[in-house]
Amino acid sequence: MRAGIVFGVLSGAAWGAVFLVPALLPQFSPLLLASGRYLLYGAVSLLLVGRALPRLWRRLEKGELRLLVELALTGNLIYYVLLAGAVQMAGVASTSLIIGATPVVITLLGRRDAGAVSLRRLVVPLGMVLAGVACINLDVLLSAHAQARPLGERVFGMALAVGAVLSWAWYAARNARFLQSQSRFDGNQWSLLWGMVTGALGGLVWLAVLALPGDAFLPGADTTSADWTRFWALNLFLAIACSWFGNWMWNAAARRLPLTLSGQMLVFETLFALLYGFTWAQRWPTILELVAVGLLVAGVVMSARRHAQPPGAAPMPH
Repeated sequence: MRAGIVFGVLSGAAWGAVFLVPALLPQFSPLLLASGRYLLYGAVSLLLVGRALPRLWRRLEKGELRLLVELALTGNLIYYVLLAGAVQMAGVASTSLIIGATPVVITLLGRRDAGAVSLRRLVVPLGMVLAGVACINLDVLLSAHAQARPLGERVFGMALAVGAVLSWAWYAARNARFLQSQSRFDGNQWSLLWGMVTGALGGLVWLAVLALPGDAFLPGADTTSADWTRFWALNLFLAIACSWFGNWMWNAAARRLPLTLSGQMLVFETLFALLYGFTWAQRWPTILELVAVGLLVAGVVMSARRHAQPPGAAPMPH
């Protein structure tokens, strides 16, 4: 469990950066951001797997290629399109804290899995997580730093963030159950296979964007070569640090923790995203944001303690 928690923290530190990049590239559409990132993720995965590709490919059993496509869509492409749109419409802080509700959804999906803690014992910590999300939603609607965005745009951005939560929770449950059921692939090998499939899908999305009539998903004519250089540089960073390394660390955590606890590790993604977002915006968090962070952290700590404590045992000392 300790090793799994460490891997979960490392994946959160890596994934926290994905919230910031869409804000740094506002002239590029979410579809273009997702396809560019995952094209490079596929290229990095292919480079890293090298001559081991035929051997890994032969290990795939019936239905597992289809599973890789499903995971690439729900955990990467669809999720990141929704997340990037949410960041550009509702902001980094609000999106990252709405994503903080993901542990609740994953816990509900994993309530019958091996090692799961009963929902009755998780009512209080999950309630704290939901209260934290409620605080940040109120902050998005009322706080001064969000008023520069039209209300309708902010609400639509929040809806996209909710869609991202559902997409990623579905991926997390499917991926964790697969990794725990087999020993043919370790976390890094599965991340590389998944990355190559994601890269192929990202290439198809890129071609689709170019083939669509009009230029609704393409940057404006005033986009410079420096903008494109920044686009590819930031997406290369995401491909290596967030997609390859972050997914590797997450897979390692998912193999060691029950689903109802591994989902709680996503709070570290939220916390690192907030840290990066506040640093980029050069502002301190609001009172509601601080309350939300406190509730999220307290909920996850309580959940982890209850996973470590056998049912019926005396409460662990503080």
